[in-house]
Amino acid sequence: MNQYKAPWHYLLLLILAGESVFILPFVLARVFRPTVLDAFALDNVQLGLCFSVYGLVALLSYIFGGPLADKYPPRKLIATALWLTALGGLVYATFPSFTVLRILYGYWGFTTIFIFWAPMIKATRVWGGSTSQGKAFGFLDGGRGLVGALFGAMGVLVFALFITSEISAATVSESKAAFKYVILISSGLVAFVGLLVWVFMKMDPKIESEIILEKITASQIKDVLKLPSVWLLMIIILCAYVGYKITDVLSLYAKDVMLYDQIQSAKVGTSLLFIRPIIGVMIGILADRSQTTFWLLVSFVISFFGALLFATGIITDSETALFFVSILVVATGIYAARSLYFAVMERGQIPLILTGTAVGLISVVGYTPDIFAGPAMGYLLDNSPGAQGHQHVFYMLAIFSFIGGLASWYYFHLYGKQSVESEN
Repeated sequence: MNQYKAPWHYLLLLILAGESVFILPFVLARVFRPTVLDAFALDNVQLGLCFSVYGLVALLSYIFGGPLADKYPPRKLIATALWLTALGGLVYATFPSFTVLRILYGYWGFTTIFIFWAPMIKATRVWGGSTSQGKAFGFLDGGRGLVGALFGAMGVLVFALFITSEISAATVSESKAAFKYVILISSGLVAFVGLLVWVFMKMDPKIESEIILEKITASQIKDVLKLPSVWLLMIIILCAYVGYKITDVLSLYAKDVMLYDQIQSAKVGTSLLFIRPIIGVMIGILADRSQTTFWLLVSFVISFFGALLFATGIITDSETALFFVSILVVATGIYAARSLYFAVMERGQIPLILTGTAVGLISVVGYTPDIFAGPAMGYLLDNSPGAQGHQHVFYMLAIFSFIGGLASWYYFHLYGKQSVESEN
């Protein structure tokens, strides 16, 4: 592993870019889910199908985009991805038909994954060097959470500013007019972040040449596939990512079960995002001081018990304090796992120069929830309206957290003890 230490502003730009690129396809829908459903005249299954189209395109993008990250400098790929994603926002702001919306989500699947995903992970590994992988990925995910929270808070502020009547009495057309400003301002900011990356996220030319391959060979791909860590990370990331996708419904839970209005439910989604940076930073520092593999296991255990709090149906509109405590428990487990699953690549003996290829292969399986999680949640919610549908969604989280915990335990068994022995 390299000893090169990139400057702090390099990581800050990665954090800024790492969440900005997902604002349009995901963060706005997470924070404003009830508004998005009304403005685009969608039900939960249809919105889930948009995410499925994104996931299908992303699946191919992971395969071919991974090796691309091992051939070209991260800065150029990341900036290009941001600009192309922002262009899609101009289409999104026209409130297109369901058909066009699915095409748009497919386009975003290409711009945010094929060009962007593996370069971001590889650049973060480079920043972390040989001693700070937990910190690098913890700060990346925590920082991305903060950026997402700030975008969410800005969106809520803009939405409230442009709504022309009382929130509870706002018509669909009034909501659309206000939400259009949210989309356009977000698109402009995403494009601006692309400019910052292009100008300022420059790496030492010597280091850049050391992490780029002229050609990716079939034998190198086979070598990556022989690593047990690669196969285990496929399962771990799949289970953790199901959890992350399920956080999308917490603002809807606030509306359906806690009986909050649109602004109050959006604030729940935004407050959730503010938990993420705290967890990311804390778990990253903690993991570097002990073992990333152990804390990954702990995160799934927390997520499992948090899921059961919601699944048992004990949280009702009269249990406000319990609702927020349960959100904190679930978010802690989900965001901790999300912060650490790429941080354990170093312990899993995955070569730095082949990071892009490894990330591409791992992500093909790991991010399949982009295809099935949306429709599955939509089906569970629409088939059992109200509290019962939400309970079913959280039982789904409990099952995946349990499986992810088993895979994390085995990863710890293979690489955790080995790392301790090598350090002694």
